[in-house]
Amino acid sequence: MFVKVAKTPEERNDAYYVRRTVFVDEQHVPAEAEIDQFEEDAVHFVLYNEQEQPIGAGRYRIVDGIAKAERICVLANGRGKGSGALIMKAIEEDAAERHVSQIKLSSQVHAIPFYEKLGYHTISEEYMDQNIPHKTMIKNL
Repeated sequence: MFVKVAKTPEERNDAYYVRRTVFVDEQHVPAEAEIDQFEEDAVHFVLYNEQEQPIGAGRYRIVDGIAKAERICVLANGRGKGSGALIMKAIEEDAAERHVSQIKLSSQVHAIPFYEKLGYHTISEEYMDQNIPHKTMIKNL
């Protein structure tokens, strides 16, 4: 598996395909909420499997001097294999290269243990986003 920064329209479409499959098809997030006004401001990442098929995606943008990781997702057949950690590592490395010292994210509650293993800690109470419970998490880079 390998992660790429999505630089071409095709790579960006690969990211959107994974996001649509996970968030819209599996989690029933409205399609109009999945693609938002921040797409052009974000750095997008795509995780490809050995056959060079997209199986994971994520993005981040810098907000008030802090990297904000968003839309982290992996297709069902790619989960449990370190896929999400590869995406997060690529995002964290890219943010660090831009001299950002912290990264935060809005984690679905069920994913909190995953992010805790990567060094994130919770900084908010539970809240709802698209009818899915979340908590904000942060990590020093």
